[in-house]
Amino acid sequence: MLTSTIRKEFLYRVILDHSLEFILMEVCFMLQSALKFTHALLYQSVEDGDIVIDATVGNGNDTLLLADIVGPEGTVIGFDIQRDAISATQNRLNEADLNQRVQLIEAGHELVDSFSIKDSSIAAAVYNLGYLPKGDKSIITSPDTTIESLSKVLPLLKPGGLILIMVYYGHEGGAEEKEAVLSFAQSLPQKSYDVLQYAFINQKNSPPFLLAIEKK
Repeated sequence: MLTSTIRKEFLYRVILDHSLEFILMEVCFMLQSALKFTHALLYQSVEDGDIVIDATVGNGNDTLLLADIVGPEGTVIGFDIQRDAISATQNRLNEADLNQRVQLIEAGHELVDSFSIKDSSIAAAVYNLGYLPKGDKSIITSPDTTIESLSKVLPLLKPGGLILIMVYYGHEGGAEEKEAVLSFAQSLPQKSYDVLQYAFINQKNSPPFLLAIEKK
């Protein structure tokens, strides 16, 4: 008999929004946090040699994860406006011997179209909205630049490619960005994209949620 202390790997299929289909590998019989679900989707959709975007490098956690997933032949393109974030992430990449797989750019993600990324070439793009953890809370992502960036990344996705947006909105200005991003995602044509919102709806203190956009 299985107990709560036994962890068993199993494969299961989740069909969401009628057409958005993911195959997930999980190791426990429990719901995942939005962040862990994001990582599960990355492991499923990104392959060795892929090109991916980290649109908000921040403390570098996703950058390192993506660099590991794409393998030695893949490429991670990371954006952040804060020099401290770029520098700290570069140091972490050097320590992990992953620096050759990553191009860090000290610029806003709304400038993604300035860096010669080919259409239909990106396997995934990851966004963490809000401010840099343990950083200057006055420096936040904004609705205008986030929507501009998302609009520019969509044509860069290859078929089956994902945009994964972790929406943190408990800070000042966060609610406005949340509504703008939700409105943008809901307006995407069903013919071209599937959109999923993954959230816990009974938690307090503005729990973050995931928006996943899959290109058909």
